[in-house]
Amino acid sequence: MLGRTAGGLFWMFRYLERSENTARLLETGFRIALTAGDNSESEWESIVTTAGAREAFIERYDEFDQANVTNFLLRDRDNPSSVLSCIEAARSNGRMVRTALSTEVWEAVNEAWMTLKEQLRRPVSVKNLAEVLASVRQHSSLVRGALHGTMLRNDIFDFCRLGTFVERADNTARILDVKYYVLLPSAAHVGGSMDNIQWETILRSVSAFRSFRWLHEGDIGPKTIADFLIMDRRMPRSLAFCYSKLVGNLNYLNGPDEAELPCLRMATQTHARLSGRTIDEIFDEGLHEFLKTAISDTGRLASQIQEDFRFYG
Repeated sequence: MLGRTAGGLFWMFRYLERSENTARLLETGFRIALTAGDNSESEWESIVTTAGAREAFIERYDEFDQANVTNFLLRDRDNPSSVLSCIEAARSNGRMVRTALSTEVWEAVNEAWMTLKEQLRRPVSVKNLAEVLASVRQHSSLVRGALHGTMLRNDIFDFCRLGTFVERADNTARILDVKYYVLLPSAAHVGGSMDNIQWETILRSVSAFRSFRWLHEGDIGPKTIADFLIMDRRMPRSLAFCYSKLVGNLNYLNGPDEAELPCLRMATQTHARLSGRTIDEIFDEGLHEFLKTAISDTGRLASQIQEDFRFYG
């Protein structure tokens, strides 16, 4: 497989994961804004910050209100991380590597693009927002299902999964970092109690509310949530889970008789750092500092993966 194909697969699934993550962020922001009252603007601002697009937003809009944020994150083509931009980029990469994909995967990607392009032709109203966000999540799941149900477990599959889990690890760290501090009234309250409804939104934004309740009934709080989203290997969007998959797929690509790739070494080190800590140690160090390091490490890993497999084939 040529390096160009590997890169196309990697970015195709990064963009698909990013589109779903953005939809989940918007749904979470909408939930919190309904109960935030006069502070709803700060919540919409935090959504844009979590998406890593605050500076780009400020260049185009004057206020962090629902209409502006929804339009910017859903359908603004000048925002490369908007849902519409991500779906178009995923399809473009999919066309480039079409011969490496099963018919079912390509058709699922193409259908996602056609459906969402039509739904996002005009600004999305509050009345239609939930339906559009559900459509984004559904189409992302259909592509993932086609991948798992029809693709060989070979290097093509590994590059697809690398794109998914790099993007997912970055998103989970960003959500937990930004939301944790937005939901707290002040830095002095770090580790204290907060309204359960607001903490639930952190879990809902990564589709983890019900699984969290199964394991931690009645114990919704910052440390328990942070432990679940960072350390719990059973949770498919936790940092520990994402890095376990990254290490596994990179091990397959590295091969048993080859020198260890720098990206595999980086992923293994980060996975060990996640596995060798307790949540109390992380809070003592500083949750914000820990998550910023995790975000930085994931960004460096993504760059190293592209560098290591630039001439793969």
